[in-house]
Amino acid sequence: MAKNFIQPGDTITVPAPADVVSGAVVLVGKLFGVANFDAKSGEDVEISTKGVFTLPKTSAQAWTVGAAVYWDATNSEVTTTSTSNTLIGHAVAAAANPSATGTVRLSI
Repeated sequence: MAKNFIQPGDTITVPAPADVVSGAVVLVGKLFGVANFDAKSGEDVEISTKGVFTLPKTSAQAWTVGAAVYWDATNSEVTTTSTSNTLIGHAVAAAANPSATGTVRLSI
């Protein structure tokens, strides 16, 4: 292993940008992850930056497997709309219109 290797990066510790609960989405700049435990704003929280998660989605969208998905910070949901949103990964299961959640593989 390279002498400058620090960690795999699947889980990163960041300061919570707001109060978060386990399973909540955390966005710090363009760094996206899912909180592994509850934390108050400013406290350290570990976020998973890779993996497959059920996340809130834009209800009025139908997703296909493999569709690129983005975090819409304004509406706090995952969307297939790229404009003004942060790419976070891909849909790994079809999702109907309407539906409240989608299955996402984080890959950024």
